[in-house]
Amino acid sequence: MDASKFKGMRFYTEEETQKITGELEKAVTVPVNIEIEVEHRVYDMSEMREILMDADRIAQQDCGCKTEFNNCDAPKDVCISVNKAADEILANEKYKSRELSVDEALKVLERSHEAGLVHMSYTMTGDSKPGLVCSCCTCCCHTLGSLVRNGIHTQILTSKYIAVDDSGKCTNCGVCVDRCVFQARSMVDGKLTYDKVLCHGCGLCVSTCATEAISFVDRKPVA
Repeated sequence: MDASKFKGMRFYTEEETQKITGELEKAVTVPVNIEIEVEHRVYDMSEMREILMDADRIAQQDCGCKTEFNNCDAPKDVCISVNKAADEILANEKYKSRELSVDEALKVLERSHEAGLVHMSYTMTGDSKPGLVCSCCTCCCHTLGSLVRNGIHTQILTSKYIAVDDSGKCTNCGVCVDRCVFQARSMVDGKLTYDKVLCHGCGLCVSTCATEAISFVDRKPVA
């Protein structure tokens, strides 16, 4: 990993990170508008819509990590909360919260995906359903940032899908390398290399592959 990328940036301390992640049950990456090759071809946005449709209340707010550290120019107003988490966010005006409809929330996810942010659905300890859907970057996020900076896979971050490549379609353009925040992709002597072990199924590479050489499958059969 090129550590120089993070030089001069401010981050959460190790103690702060452990405290925050200790409150999490799990964090799952959620791809947006990506075709999934399973028994039925679906768009995973439908999975996100299902979570939102089932919610009693939806709220949008500025990302606390990006507001705190401001290490990049990614959109800030991209964090989505549902149910009791939404109630708490709307009661606190610190992060410019507002209530959203399902369609408005889906548009927020589409916009942040285009900006190269990773959608992560967080389930807090004691909850059976996710309460937060954050759009994270490695520059500021306490969970995603710590994972990438330290080059490790945590017990918290999981993914339902994994990317697969069609070498016959790949033109070695390198666009997917720039989009992959997990450093699963790199260019070696002008050729693309892909380490599926590092893939966390965010979908940033899939949606920007001009030749459709990258697709998604269920993670279990591939791992």
